[in-house]
Amino acid sequence: MTIELPLQAEQTRFNLRRWDALQTDPALAKIEGRIETNRHGQIILTPPAEPSHGGYQVWIGHLLLKLMPGGRVLSECPIPTADGVRAADIAWASAEKMRELGNRSCFPTAPEIFVEVVSPGNTNAEIEEKTALYFNAGAIEIWWCDMNGSMKFLARDVPTPMNKSKLCPKFPKRVRLP
Repeated sequence: MTIELPLQAEQTRFNLRRWDALQTDPALAKIEGRIETNRHGQIILTPPAEPSHGGYQVWIGHLLLKLMPGGRVLSECPIPTADGVRAADIAWASAEKMRELGNRSCFPTAPEIFVEVVSPGNTNAEIEEKTALYFNAGAIEIWWCDMNGSMKFLARDVPTPMNKSKLCPKFPKRVRLP
């Protein structure tokens, strides 16, 4: 069986309309956890992650601010993908990209760097799928941080994982929580 996805531009328009509708729903504002959607606009709820997950998110964001001061760090950054609206744990966007993205509740394309902290429940298939979705949505690099702080750097134009980020080469290969 083959699944035929709609054209990216068509899916993006649908995702952005659906996301705007969800953002104004007062009942959803009371729900704790991450809200995303699938390609049909149905809501996907994820419970809050364990404290170490959030610790890595904060520390990675801190390091990005320190190492790449010319941009902006965003947490829980929603973007439209071919499979609905997904939100990366951390994203980094250059000042130029931020001007292009504007001030929206859901950006139309991905910032340059997307970072995901792997949770115990994440499967390899899920990680590979999110990687493909983020690259397809415009991310230049995707970083994965495992629950031990080890970093994996992927670039859209490089077929295998890299030893270090091309956009932020001074970022450590292992993040150690203070």
